[in-house]
Amino acid sequence: MSFFIPSAMAQSAGGAAPAGAGFEWIFLIGFLAIFYLMIWRPQAKRAKEHKSLIGSLAVGDEVVTGGGILGKVKKVTDEFIVLEVGDGHEMKFQKTAVIAALPKGTLKAI
Repeated sequence: MSFFIPSAMAQSAGGAAPAGAGFEWIFLIGFLAIFYLMIWRPQAKRAKEHKSLIGSLAVGDEVVTGGGILGKVKKVTDEFIVLEVGDGHEMKFQKTAVIAALPKGTLKAI
């Protein structure tokens, strides 16, 4: 564990850097690479997919909201959609509440 704590050395006349000076940079670069690959990139991919889902909503699509409500899209505006959640029962939702689109016929099979 002593590689985390650099040892105190008297400065030599030549002013040479300690032997492990590049070791910290390797940890920093490795940490940043892991952060990018495991956190940043997947989150950006999910956000891009959700944005394309929201943009492609059309009348007749079957969707699931964040609250778990299943419904068929009856009306689409810029910010909101109207879902038919039952026989003649309609509810208004923000477009961003939609988390997934279902294959056609899913609601009848349930």
